[in-house]
Amino acid sequence: MAGLKLFTLNGNKPLAQKIATELGLPLSPASVKHFADGEIQIDLDDSVRGADVYVIQPVSDPVNENFMELMIMVDALRRASAHHINVVVPYYGYARADRKARSREPITAKLVANMLQMDGISRIVTVDLHADQLQGFFDVPVDHLKTVALFGRYFRNLDLGENAVVVAPDHSGTKHARELAELLGLPIAIVDKREAKAGVIGDVEGKHAIVIDDMIDTGTRIADSCSALQEAGALDIYAAATHAVLSAGAATRISKLPLKQIVLTDTIELPAEKRLPNMQILSVGPMIGQAIELIATNQSIHPLFDLD
Repeated sequence: MAGLKLFTLNGNKPLAQKIATELGLPLSPASVKHFADGEIQIDLDDSVRGADVYVIQPVSDPVNENFMELMIMVDALRRASAHHINVVVPYYGYARADRKARSREPITAKLVANMLQMDGISRIVTVDLHADQLQGFFDVPVDHLKTVALFGRYFRNLDLGENAVVVAPDHSGTKHARELAELLGLPIAIVDKREAKAGVIGDVEGKHAIVIDDMIDTGTRIADSCSALQEAGALDIYAAATHAVLSAGAATRISKLPLKQIVLTDTIELPAEKRLPNMQILSVGPMIGQAIELIATNQSIHPLFDLD
């Protein structure tokens, strides 16, 4: 671990501190200034010559500001002769713009990958990409960490027993739901929304339902899922998601839903005004810290995905 340096920007300082604590390393000092016109200036307070550097910054709200901080930091590190520049992006913004769904539409997720590589990154470490194939947008190593074991341990400790089912909020989320279901030894169901009404494919009657998704953004999918599950006779409903985007009044919207618990992670820093009494926040800090240690010592990160 000698020669390894950790830096954080403004995106999620509490998570960066948890990662540093897991590694037993300090966060290296750097100043990030925002001028009145919106320009950003970054100064490195220590030498990074020959160091393996990890920069922790989610591309979350404010998305473009956080992305530019990351780009400017990478440029500063490259010009200061850092040996390897590894970016830790717990939440990869623009990930949903990963294909051309309509004519004359950009593939912004690929553009973001191009810009980071052009800037000189050596590696990207990220958590629960919206689609696994985004890894192919990079020509540098991508360490794609998954939270399924983190959620698996949490729900196993709740001891819901066999009277539970893991639910995908739509057909595209089936893979995510199946991974958690296999860890817990539970069946799966799928919320099937056609036009204005959502139904459920699978048996949920008289069972506790765990709705798992990669993110909660506006909250409409979880609202549709709750409605469909209640109508199908489910008991307690739990919502679980890695990224707490919670935009466009989502916190207010989901506060009115009949959810036993909302289980999220801290890939995105959640302000106090968006926290609800039934929210449980699981930290990905230890997992990311362990991943960095395994990467730095040239070991496989696969053990991080095991339930035990």
